[in-house]
Amino acid sequence: MAEDDRKTASDDLDRRLKGVRQAYEAGTGRSSKPTNRGAGSEKLGVGMRIAVEMVAGVVAGAFIGLMADYWLGTKPWLLIVGFILGCCAAFLNVYRVAQAEERRSKAASEVKKS
Repeated sequence: MAEDDRKTASDDLDRRLKGVRQAYEAGTGRSSKPTNRGAGSEKLGVGMRIAVEMVAGVVAGAFIGLMADYWLGTKPWLLIVGFILGCCAAFLNVYRVAQAEERRSKAASEVKKS
């Protein structure tokens, strides 16, 4: 297949796709272009990040405490300490995420005002 044939086939495909999109929009009254759903999915992403930060902090702290208990034979004291430290670390991480999100939303609102 020669280069000109590929270019012609590509142009033909583009033309046919454009025709199908126009027919779809005329038939349904809606645009086939994707809508802007960035805000909702962005908030969902922040929520998922917070959930992961909480779970990861608690699980990591408890696991480290459990392993330290196993190694030192101090059951269950280091598990309890690790769990508490993991909870503290998780809340600190969530606080940091919230602060970063607040700074980002303030910067975005200032850009919209400009």
